[in-house]
Amino acid sequence: MNYTQMTAPCGLDCFNCGVYLAGKDETLRSRIAKSLGVPPEKVACKGCRNENGTIALIGMTEPCKVYKCISNKGVDFCYECADFPCDNLHPYADMASQRPHNTKVFNLCLIKKMGVENWAKTRAKNVRDTYFKGTLKL
Repeated sequence: MNYTQMTAPCGLDCFNCGVYLAGKDETLRSRIAKSLGVPPEKVACKGCRNENGTIALIGMTEPCKVYKCISNKGVDFCYECADFPCDNLHPYADMASQRPHNTKVFNLCLIKKMGVENWAKTRAKNVRDTYFKGTLKL
């Protein structure tokens, strides 16, 4: 797998996303379709970069701000930009319990430190699992 291609410029791990994985798993596709109230054939995504920064399933008709920004600046990941971190990566409460958008900066720092391939193989799933299932450790 090309992990650079399957990691969004903002640091989201498309290769671990349920909507991406549903393309190969009928049971998962049906479950996601039911939870979103859409037909199963609508539950599909090939990853941010392969979809040119849009996610049709949620009604996006143009690329997100991050995708537009990295395209204009000619970088692969946000951490490569002199303005990193910027407000395009700001965490929000909206949908935080359902979408891992608040992991972006953490993932980008790990990718910068470890390289995308090593991060993808050894840490990405753990970050996602900790975000959704972990407990705060003080």
